[in-house]
Amino acid sequence: MIQTKQILDDCLGGHRLTPEEGLHLLNVKGREIFDVSAAADELRLRKIGDRVTYVRNQNIHITNICKNLCGFCAFGKRKGDPDAFFDDPARIRQKVQLALTREITEICLLSGVHPDYTIDSYEDIIRTVHETAPGIDIHTASPDEVHYIARKSGVSTGEVLERLRDAGLGTLQGTAAEILVDSVRKVICPAKVDTATWIRIIKEAHDMGIMSTSTIMYGSAENPRDRITHLDILRTIQDETGGFTELVPLSYLHQNTALYEKGLAPAGATGREDLLMIAVSRLFLDNFDHIQVPWGKFGIKLTQIALLAGGDDLGGTMFSDDVSVEAGGSEAGYLDPKVMSRISEDIGRKLVQRTTKYKLL
Repeated sequence: MIQTKQILDDCLGGHRLTPEEGLHLLNVKGREIFDVSAAADELRLRKIGDRVTYVRNQNIHITNICKNLCGFCAFGKRKGDPDAFFDDPARIRQKVQLALTREITEICLLSGVHPDYTIDSYEDIIRTVHETAPGIDIHTASPDEVHYIARKSGVSTGEVLERLRDAGLGTLQGTAAEILVDSVRKVICPAKVDTATWIRIIKEAHDMGIMSTSTIMYGSAENPRDRITHLDILRTIQDETGGFTELVPLSYLHQNTALYEKGLAPAGATGREDLLMIAVSRLFLDNFDHIQVPWGKFGIKLTQIALLAGGDDLGGTMFSDDVSVEAGGSEAGYLDPKVMSRISEDIGRKLVQRTTKYKLL
């Protein structure tokens, strides 16, 4: 019988967790939750020290028109829907200029995957942002988007990545990963790329020197074993490429989503599951330096506790997060660094500003 204490002692002694051991830790209950959290916090201390990082970034939503319309998302719309929008270059420049007044170092371009998008569309958008805000990291384009516009434009995914980088792309979004288990993907995001394609494109980007985030969207139609399978895939990729800047665990917000309304998913993850996702990610992903706490999904109080369970980064200021807000994330939007500093100092940690690639400022 697997013993939690032995697993944690071994892990703190340098043992790399197996998927079965990781699965055991994801399933603990009662006081053992705090044992797992404490071990993760110890690893965080050894690797990062007593600091909490954040990036001054601005989310810019270009369009909510999307080819995917995933069941877990309340943001995407069809063309012709009364609340659909699509920004022209002038509107994009206006949003970027507003972002620059906020002393940001990163612009995160978020949008639906518009069915009419081609490589030219993405190049134009990125170039518009780059010319308006030179020197700012442009963080955009998931592997699903890269695959779609490559197919739409009749070019390779490698050419798409090269052209986006030449247009001004800084780092790639490791989104559209959701859960990297195809049986789950068929339920929650059937229009997105399969697991093998996501892996191929993210590794292609890393091999070109384009770094990316990594994500996991949990609490919907998957189970704990699926979560560990996903983390194991990310760990294997990181062994090969070293191209992930961090893991961003994204807790499924269920309130306004079709997946929940159709009875295909529960009412999101519990607080226990949220805390263990942060802690087990820290323990399992021994080749990752940074585990981000998604304050827009957790809320501020659970976010603070997650910083004591292996989390070391608060992500970005964002200023807007329409995707989370539309799904019911009442606390998503803007997080003032003053609030970040308060919750960090309250647990004995120092808040430090960083760049997208974790250079400390």
